[in-house]
Amino acid sequence: MEALLVVGAGPKALAVAAKSHVLRELGLPAPRVTVVEARTVGGNWLPTGGWTDGRHRLGTSPEKDVGFPYRSTWARGRNRQIDQGMRAFSWTAFLIEHGTYAEWIDRGRPSPQHHVWARYLQWVARRIDLDLIQGAVTGIAAAADGWLVSVADADGRTDEIGCDAVMITGPGRSDRALAEHPRVLSICEFWELAGRRELPPSSRVAVIGGGETAGSALDELVRHEMLTVSVISPEATLYTRGESYFENSLYSDPTKWAGLGMAERRDVIRRTDRGVFSVRVQESLVGDNRVHHLQGRVVSLADQDDRVALTLRNDQRADRVHTFDLVVDATGGQPLWFLDLFESTATDLLELAVGGPLEQSRIEAAIGYDLAVSGLDAKLYLPNMAAMAQGPGFPNLSCLGELSDRILQPALNPAACYRISGRSAAVRGSA
Repeated sequence: MEALLVVGAGPKALAVAAKSHVLRELGLPAPRVTVVEARTVGGNWLPTGGWTDGRHRLGTSPEKDVGFPYRSTWARGRNRQIDQGMRAFSWTAFLIEHGTYAEWIDRGRPSPQHHVWARYLQWVARRIDLDLIQGAVTGIAAAADGWLVSVADADGRTDEIGCDAVMITGPGRSDRALAEHPRVLSICEFWELAGRRELPPSSRVAVIGGGETAGSALDELVRHEMLTVSVISPEATLYTRGESYFENSLYSDPTKWAGLGMAERRDVIRRTDRGVFSVRVQESLVGDNRVHHLQGRVVSLADQDDRVALTLRNDQRADRVHTFDLVVDATGGQPLWFLDLFESTATDLLELAVGGPLEQSRIEAAIGYDLAVSGLDAKLYLPNMAAMAQGPGFPNLSCLGELSDRILQPALNPAACYRISGRSAAVRGSA
């Protein structure tokens, strides 16, 4: 494979970079992956990332780490060696190195707090000597032989990085809310205020969203003195994520996914991933009589005597208005956030590849086996959008080892990203 640049230093980036490291250690062809991150490795699992306070617990088992499910299909005759190499970067290896493995086992293998998961990712990054560029991606343009990625550092200086392939990770911005209103908080504002114990005094609170972002916010709110907490989502009720063997196996082994029809795939994702809470969060909420569910989509917002009036719409009944002292927009990340980075040349190529305007369903349908958009000469990997076409585990932490196998399929010769400043160019981090 040629040079690969990853946007965001989260679990997916670390899984791909660690697998590339192992392959090269075994003398197999693979790139030295370059990762661009504006904050720090694992930043979205820390309070500074705006998606958590760092104290809430991981929704999945930490044993679903950067190598899980340790079933490589990369190179016939070498796969066992690859899996053994990846075990050096496993969650259990992290605990053993820090002397906490026995305690974790004795405590019943609890899910770690988010900030501990970030420490694990940072540990992996150090052990593989991650090629990390500190900065924010400000633009992605098509080049003659790949992509040209603009990166701004903390001082505002912009460099251009040429690469053959790009992988986009992360949920996008956490500071966007339903409306600009002092009583309407983005998820970033919510965690910032909650962390300082400065949430506005409120009797009636609404949380918009039915997924894990909303679940973590609710888990925090019930620790405060609110009279009622209403969860607003379009579903008929608050669903619990399926955690049986049969459901989990579809996430761990996406080869079964190809045998399902599109209606079946949508049903699986609806029941087990999108708009559902983890079992742990549901158990926390079910015993609290302050928490209620309101079905509907928020279609308008208005001031009402220093409160917020939300209009909820349902297909089968008239619109209803509910008022709250505080509203938290916890609808989660925006799947197409990365399109804001694309310059016109990149947008045009992507539209040609997917066959029309850049809508979520159209891009999802174009994701190939390698988790890249089919029809592009230069690879654009979008694992966060691969659920429908390739398997529900790719957008989350359910099969990071399989994800890295597919992205690092044997292809071309190893190369390196190169940085362009003005007219000069220099090879960076050659494999």
